Amino acid sequence: MIDIFEIKKFYIIIFVTSLLSLLIALYIEFFLGYPPCKLCIYQRIPYLISIFITFLGISYSKKLIWLYALLITFFSSFLLSGYHFGIEKEIFSEFSGCTGNSLNITDKNELLKLLSSEINSCKNVDFKIFGLSLASINLLLSFLIFVLILKVLKNEKNK
Repeated sequence: MIDIFEIKKFYIIIFVTSLLSLLIALYIEFFLGYPPCKLCIYQRIPYLISIFITFLGISYSKKLIWLYALLITFFSSFLLSGYHFGIEKEIFSEFSGCTGNSLNITDKNELLKLLSSEINSCKNVDFKIFGLSLASINLLLSFLIFVLILKVLKNEKNK
């Protein structure tokens, strides 16, 4: 039998972690003035999804499907942040969305607008915390949460 109070606490921890991660990213972007690259923005999506999943998990805590959904979400986050970290370390080459090289603009107004905007490269690390890029912190956090979810699922199956 699933201990409803313990599983709800776990969902609340994931909710708070996801919400704080998003708020910190937005603070760094809007208040500290560091523009995110495309992959930085994409890495926010799993945290948004996890917030909705945790609401469902808290409401329907007897169902393990929400834990599996979180598992897939944070595995996706781990892969995405791993790819971004690999680009930063030049293990992988940047995709065209990071550099803007594949743009095909025929309207001169759109070209002028693009030239006046700043496209932040995915391999440039403008902001670090304790010497770690945000992609590397996200990689570690996603892996930690993924492992914790696996542990919770294992405990739930053994009950």
